[in-house]
Amino acid sequence: MDYPNDQAPGAPVRSGVPEHGRIPKYYAVKARIDDLVGGLDEGRPIPTERDLSEAYGVARETVRQAVRELVLEGKLRRQGRSTVVAGPKLEQPLSLVSYTEGVRRQGRTPGRSLVTLDRFPCPDALAAETGLTRGEPVWHLERVLLADEERVGLESTYVAVARVPDLDTGFDPDSSFYAYLQELGIAFGDADERIETVLATPREALLIGTPPAVPMLLIHRVSRDTEGRPLERVRSLYRGDRFSFTTHLRG
Repeated sequence: MDYPNDQAPGAPVRSGVPEHGRIPKYYAVKARIDDLVGGLDEGRPIPTERDLSEAYGVARETVRQAVRELVLEGKLRRQGRSTVVAGPKLEQPLSLVSYTEGVRRQGRTPGRSLVTLDRFPCPDALAAETGLTRGEPVWHLERVLLADEERVGLESTYVAVARVPDLDTGFDPDSSFYAYLQELGIAFGDADERIETVLATPREALLIGTPPAVPMLLIHRVSRDTEGRPLERVRSLYRGDRFSFTTHLRG
């Protein structure tokens, strides 16, 4: 199949231009800036709004809207007073592998920053979702996810204290929780996972370091061990401008 204008498979059909050919002015500017970005190295600043508006013969607000969309799509990012070229998105596999493994596969350095580690009685909603016993002690581990020191997500893990009684003293919050479970002889069996798009709450946006308007990918996961016993409930929030997810399907 031939693709219009040498369009690559996976790109928007006709580059997103409707059949009648009329497109908003900002979108045409966005396409030109996108081409410009494609020829620049990661971290390289793009020209100022004033320079771009003069180069393309449009108002600065038109350029501003085009740049804003490219930032939301993860092709550009703000750096101080400048707008620079962002790196490629991190690809996280949809499988029972840890965040650490997924980031390392792409040559990046994973990390985590502890936000909270609390212990409380299992509430009704968590018990109903996971199969834990209502009122039994559970841990809540909340951490900011890092890639090369860049904040890219926020993860909340709920696990029974009976499974990991020394989590508060024997676990390094900057390390992989999955690797810690393996050290304890606990193996993952299966999991149910659900993905949705959301906007971060003001608290989440502050922890991750993004504007609240940046789209987020939210993953809910309930995991069980090889014997079918409840293991963990995870809520992972990833920056939509810095992450994509991959999986392999079989018929």
